[in-house]
Order: sequence, then structure tokens, then C-alpha cells
Amino acid sequence: MIFIPSQEKSLKKCFICSEEKLVARILSVCKDCLRKGSTKVTELIICAHKKARSHYDLPLTAPDNDRISCSLCHHNCGLEENESSYCGLRFRKKDVKISTYSTKEMGLLHNYFDPLPCNCCASWFCPAGTGAGYPEYASSQDKELGFYNLSVFFYGCSFDCLFCQNHNHKKINDGAKVSASHLVQKFHNNPRINCICFFGGSPEPQFPFAINVSEQILEVAKTENRIARICWEWNGFGNKQYVKKAAILSLKSGGNIKFDLKAWDSNIHQALTGVKNEVVLENFRFVGREFFDLRPDLPILNATTLLVPGYIDEVEVENIASFISSINENIPYSLLGFYPQFEFSDLPLTTLDLAEKCYKVASKYLKNVNIGNRHLLS
Repeated sequence: MIFIPSQEKSLKKCFICSEEKLVARILSVCKDCLRKGSTKVTELIICAHKKARSHYDLPLTAPDNDRISCSLCHHNCGLEENESSYCGLRFRKKDVKISTYSTKEMGLLHNYFDPLPCNCCASWFCPAGTGAGYPEYASSQDKELGFYNLSVFFYGCSFDCLFCQNHNHKKINDGAKVSASHLVQKFHNNPRINCICFFGGSPEPQFPFAINVSEQILEVAKTENRIARICWEWNGFGNKQYVKKAAILSLKSGGNIKFDLKAWDSNIHQALTGVKNEVVLENFRFVGREFFDLRPDLPILNATTLLVPGYIDEVEVENIASFISSINENIPYSLLGFYPQFEFSDLPLTTLDLAEKCYKVASKYLKNVNIGNRHLLS
């Protein structure tokens, strides 16, 4: 049984301002001091992520050789001898060129069938949960009961979220090598599969594999006159060239792309994830402006924000919602309840009060707002 701390027992003194607030032990700094920023705040952020990544022998920062050797995400890792990439999927040994656990034909992942409608952040508006897009993109005018999602969980990630809900993706050696042809055959063999979702970790470090699999599955679906929605759940840090390819696949298949917009303030985002958020916001803006209006009745783009107690509040949510509405006020936005995990296991559950306040402020800007993971709200 996992112990879930109460709000009161989660209060700690912030190292900077010395006030008692909801503060994660590993960070030891509150959201207000993070927003103000300082040299000391930066040092505390670096220290927290150094500790978290040391458990998995991952580099604290992206290796930056003069020669860029990987461009799948914006870390652009350049590896010298005996170095590994930020995500852990690429490495270079002495006198050997860059090696990788994931290629166009082979991925490092776990895959399984998930009955529809599954616990997906898009199920409140997507074809699997509502029948939207029937009959072109859905098998039913209601929930697709009796059908399945082929879930593809990737190992490796370009972020280092201290609250990661799936942190086992960091154990690169635990991932199974699975061929593209194996997943395509799985789809062919089961006519009840209606969607394929890539998540993890995050799909970006294995983009070539995921895109190759998607293209082959869509060819099979076309030949067999089947539905095959291609969906992505990612952090949004990918190279725009691949982001565009992924968006095109989702657009024509009836699938969608979920961006996890973790924070608005750049310092809070870096504290929570180890990475600044400028690239994420730019990629979200790109997909929204280039693709959303091409299929407005069945949204290709949606966003979520995990309401991390002590760090993500109405201020963060209002700024994120305002940003989304500047692109299109119809883009779906989900607010998710937090469950203590990984390095944030000393924080409490999201309160119903916080979720409702964030819902109210987001609804000022957006027409489609949802509270997910309601069962986690305290």
C-alpha cells in the first residue's frame, strides 16, 4: 500500500523564503520563489534533477559535442566517446560511431491491447469514447465497445519529470526490442483494433520507428477497409519536421495529438521537467495553426495539464488556457488530478477545490474544458 500524504503533512519550509508551503522535498523551493528566479533557485533545480537522473545513469544535461549527431528532439545531442544521449536511447563507445536502441525498423517498447474506450485523456471527445466522426473514423455512433487500442509504450524520454507517472521508461535495459513488422502484423491479425496510441516516456526519441509503423498500418487499413486512428501523447519537444509528419498521419486517420503542457512559467517548467518550455509552446502553436482548422469537427489537437499540488495553480492554468485560446478557443483542454509518484511522492493528491478553480479560470478562455482523473481528487 502506498502512503498518500495529507495537505497538512506535505507543508515544508521553502529553502528560499522560509515560509511553510506545499514544497516537494527534492526541490525544496516553492512555486513563488521559482517564478521570481535567482542563481540559488537555478542551483536547487539542477541539484534535484542531478539526483533524480543519477539513479538511471542518465546525463544531467544533453551532451553538446561540436558535431550534432541526433536531431529527433531539440536537445540535439552530440556524443563523444562513452557518452549517452539525454533520453538514454543513443550512446557512443570508444572508437565506435553512434549506436541506438531504436531504429526505423526496431523500437524499444512495451505493447498491449487496451479495451475501448480506454483511460485516455482524449476519450471525452474522441471517436473511441463518443462515436465522433462516424462512420469515417468510428465504428459506432456511441462508445466503441468491443474494440481495442494498440497501446505502444516507448522507453526513453526527452524530459526528466520529477512527478513522472511512468518513470519505468527510464530503465532502458528493461525495454523489449520489437520490430515494426510485428506491430503491423498485430494490427492485421486483429480486426477489432481501431486506434494506435504512441506514448511513454515520449514518442519523440523514437520518431522514425513510430512514423514507419504508422505508415505501414495505414496501408493495411486502406487495403482492408478498416479504421486505424493514429494518436500521440507527447511532451512536445520533438523536431518540427517529425512533428509535422506525425500530425499529417493523425489528420488523415482520425487520430489526435495530446500535448502535455506541464507549466506556463519557464522556471516552474524547468523545475518540474528539467527543460524549458519555449519549444513545446512553439510546436503546439504550429500544430494548432497548421492543422486544427482542417478537421474542426473532430479535434486533431488537445492539451492536458497535471495539477501538481504546490506548483500548478490557477495562475499557471489561466496563462496556458489564454495561450491555447490565442490559437483556437475550441481546442480541448483537460485538467488532470495528481497522484504522488517518483520524486514527488511526498506531495498530496490534487484537491477538488483546486481542480474546480482551475476549471473555472480555463473556461473563461476555452469552450471545451474537462476535469480528468476525478477519482484522484481529494
